[in-house]
Amino acid sequence: MEKQAMYYEPAYECASRDVLHYMQSQALRRLVKANYEHVPSMRRRMDEMGLEPGDIKSIDDIVNLPFTVKNDLRDTYPFGMFAVGKEDLVRIHASSGTTGKQTVVGYTAGDIHNWSRGAARAIVGAGGSKEDLIHISYGYGLFTGGMGLHYGAELLGATALPVSTGNTKRQVQILQDYSSDIICCTPSYALHIGETLRDMGIDAHELKLRAGIFGAEPWSEEMRKEIEKLLDIKAYDIYGLSEIAGPGVASECYLQQGLHVNEDMFYPEVVDPSTGQPLPDGVYGELVFTCIGKEALPLMRYRTRDICMLDHSKCECGRTLVRMSKPKGRTDDMLIIRGINVFPSQIESVLLELGMDPNYMIIVDRKNNLDTMEVQVELTDEMFSDTVRDMQSMKGRIAAALQSTLNISADIKLLEPKSLPRFEGKAVRVKDNRAF
Repeated sequence: MEKQAMYYEPAYECASRDVLHYMQSQALRRLVKANYEHVPSMRRRMDEMGLEPGDIKSIDDIVNLPFTVKNDLRDTYPFGMFAVGKEDLVRIHASSGTTGKQTVVGYTAGDIHNWSRGAARAIVGAGGSKEDLIHISYGYGLFTGGMGLHYGAELLGATALPVSTGNTKRQVQILQDYSSDIICCTPSYALHIGETLRDMGIDAHELKLRAGIFGAEPWSEEMRKEIEKLLDIKAYDIYGLSEIAGPGVASECYLQQGLHVNEDMFYPEVVDPSTGQPLPDGVYGELVFTCIGKEALPLMRYRTRDICMLDHSKCECGRTLVRMSKPKGRTDDMLIIRGINVFPSQIESVLLELGMDPNYMIIVDRKNNLDTMEVQVELTDEMFSDTVRDMQSMKGRIAAALQSTLNISADIKLLEPKSLPRFEGKAVRVKDNRAF
């Protein structure tokens, strides 16, 4: 247990609240100045409020700043919210947006370093060290999952193993042959790996694996226990989102009594979703982040839509960083399926582009510990009279278009005309049968 109580950066993770307040205040002033001078949309908003950078003197003044939402990124697509020029960027990531356009996030070298620091803290919090081999089964590419833990492992001095996703039997072989110490992936994929081990007749006790760092989708305490039993490890939660920094914004220590937010880089608030007013510790509300440690995309008061609460009391592990609870829901209709953000409006847009009526139902489930998505599409009278071959071709076109837009596969089920329920109020388009 002593190894798990170590810190990567104790000067920050265990700083006094007064020191954190000073660092946050300094960083906030820089962030506000950068937004005002380099992000036209934020300058206009501040001018409309009669707010100048000099009005923000400390982190306590953050409540006077305007909120930012995902639509701000969409409306200025792709680079309109950046506070630096393209010559200062070293990397770009992106996640799915509500209309098919991606949410684009840029990073300077300093941003990558800070993101890596947050991920390194998560690895150490899970008992990792430079002696470990970190098996990374998050996706690589524009998705932020794999690269975040990869750079965090390398910064720590550990060995990063960029396995990425898929080919589960090969993953198992690598866990056996390479003697991986810590695995990083979505919790649903961890369960799938555990069940594959069992089906292959491999005893998890024979693996060197001792811990896992899991995130990118909601998961319950019951799911944690099942993962720990199947893989014979201790399972840790990690939180992040593309717009803020990907995995490493917050993570658990060995006590697992909330996720420590790296608030020297990402300042959290919890607000009333309806009024936007700040809420005290212990009260559930919408999680809001200000990216005080970022240069390229220094978002102010970004509304995540995740529902959680904060706890500023000092953790027994010694960390003074505020803790956030596991998110227990969202204030919007976004689904997280296998780590991918999916909005019903994206599916509706695809159907309309294909010349179909927007009558559909999304059925989300979990089978063999992997998320599944079925899209039930109601046909028009004309379409329903087509031949079987035509309908099979239609299913293929819908599936391909959704794969292209969402970057995730879906099973397509074609239904008879007028077979889906009609709603007088807001239509119910999603049935999520997963238990979190």
